[in-house]
Amino acid sequence: MVAVCAVVLALALVGTLLALRRVVVRGERVLAVVEQELGPLVTQARALTEDLQTLTRDASRELDYLASVTKRVDDLAEGAGRLVTGLAGLTRAGQFIGVATGLRRGAEMFVRRFRGR
Repeated sequence: MVAVCAVVLALALVGTLLALRRVVVRGERVLAVVEQELGPLVTQARALTEDLQTLTRDASRELDYLASVTKRVDDLAEGAGRLVTGLAGLTRAGQFIGVATGLRRGAEMFVRRFRGR
């Protein structure tokens, strides 16, 4: 009876070892496929990373340029504001001169008519 148990146990052990061998072989195949697929993916990931670094550098340069353009536009707008303020002052001065000229002509007409009587 012990011999039968030993034979059954040996057969079970052989079956288990064969199943284990199939699992190991299948695992090796899966790992080989993963390794084949992973190589190109890593290469693509590196290329994409380099592209992203280039784009980031370019974007940074563009933002620096945009900041300088914005500063220049701000300076121009400030200068235009000063010019408009100056022109408004000239316009106001022109209005005063026009009023003064009108008053002078009116006074001259009054004096002429007054003398002419």
